[in-house]
Amino acid sequence: MADPKENPFLDDPEDLEEDFDLDAAMEEGDGPKDHARANVDAIVEERDELRDRLMRSLAEAENVRKRAARDRKEAEQYGGSKLARDLLPVYDNLRRALDAAGDGKDGVIEGIQLTLKELVGVFGKHGITLISPELGEKFDPQVHQAMFEAPLPGTKAGEIIQVAAEGFLLHDRLLRPAQVGVSSTPAS
Repeated sequence: MADPKENPFLDDPEDLEEDFDLDAAMEEGDGPKDHARANVDAIVEERDELRDRLMRSLAEAENVRKRAARDRKEAEQYGGSKLARDLLPVYDNLRRALDAAGDGKDGVIEGIQLTLKELVGVFGKHGITLISPELGEKFDPQVHQAMFEAPLPGTKAGEIIQVAAEGFLLHDRLLRPAQVGVSSTPAS
């Protein structure tokens, strides 16, 4: 610790024993008393204003930190959504090729099946999940897109009667809704 005699800005511990009596100092004259009180009030007001500004600055800094963390997390999770959307037609075309080939057992079909399986695996690693509605399932506008509506005997209105294309979620965000046909059969 530095010697108080070497640093004029440090108080000598012996000098700290004397307490400053503001009232006694202000009684020394009528004019200086009012002037001293005004100075003290101004200093207190300035201190309160600076404290308020400091607290607001600290709160703003905390908000900026939280916003940056949220933005970083969103960029990490959803930054690849454009690439993911561009890959969906590849999935669709592979699925169509398998559907058109039927139950054939040649090497080309096996290659397409393996490629499709690998693509679905890559999707899963990056948080992309398949929305594959079943026939008879209730239409949900949050994850399905109605491509057409038609009456179909044996179904209820609002049931899925055909799946034109599967949908996809990127984590919890809809990347593409499942494209479906919906029954419009009136209730009997």
